[in-house]
Amino acid sequence: MLRSKRNVIGRLSQEERGVTYLLVMLAVVLMGISVTVAAKQWKAVVQRERESELLARGIEIQAALATYSAQQKKGRTGFSGEIYPLTLEELTKQPKPALRKAYKDPITGDDWEYVRDPTGRIQGVRSKSKAEPFKQRDFPPAVRHLEGLTSYYLWVFQYPNPSIPQTPTSQPTTPAQPTTQGQPTTPGQPTPPPPGILGFPPPPGQGSHGPPFPFGTTGNPASPPPQIPSSSGGSPIP
Repeated sequence: MLRSKRNVIGRLSQEERGVTYLLVMLAVVLMGISVTVAAKQWKAVVQRERESELLARGIEIQAALATYSAQQKKGRTGFSGEIYPLTLEELTKQPKPALRKAYKDPITGDDWEYVRDPTGRIQGVRSKSKAEPFKQRDFPPAVRHLEGLTSYYLWVFQYPNPSIPQTPTSQPTTPAQPTTQGQPTTPGQPTPPPPGILGFPPPPGQGSHGPPFPFGTTGNPASPPPQIPSSSGGSPIP
C-alpha cells in the first residue's frame, strides 16, 4: 500500500517537473521573440534618425555649393558655368563660410562619395550606403528629384540639380523686316516685293484704276503730246 502511494507521488512529481520545464522553455522563446522585435524596432528608429540627418546635411551641403559658386563668380564678367571647391573644408573657410562644418555621411559614419565635375572639383555628395530608405515621397522642393528612389546611394545632393529651375538663356532677336504698305504679312511667309520690281507691272497713271496712258504721253492728261519737227524745215508735225 505504501509502495503504491510512493509510486503515485513520484509520477506526479515527474509530470509537474516536465510541465514546469515546458513553461520555462515557452517563456524563453517568448522573451527571445520580444527581444528580436524590440531590436528591429530600435534599428528602424535609429535608421530613421540617420536618414533625417542625411537629408538635412545633404540639403545644407547642396545650398553651400550654390553659395560658394555665387561668391567665386562675383565680380567676374563674361564667365559662364559654376565654380566648385576641391574639398568640403573650402566651404567652411572664413571670412564668408558657406558651410558650418565638413560633415560626414551620417548613414555610414564615413566620408561621402563625391560627385565631381570634369575638372575634378566637388559638384555634389552622396552616401555610400545602398540600403533602402524609409522616405520615398513628399521631399522638400530643393530635393524633389529624390522622389521614388529606392537606395541612399541614389540620393545625390549637388548643384545644380533637376529640382532647381534653370534660367533660360536669352536668344538674339532678328530685327523686323519692313512690309509694304497696305499688304499685311503672315509670320513665316516671305514679304512680296513692291510693284514695279521682279515682273510686277507698275500702277496705271497717277490713279489706282483705269487703262495705261497712250504711248508717247507723259502721264499727265493735261499736257499736249510732243511735236516732231519736219525734215524740210516746215511746220512741225503733231
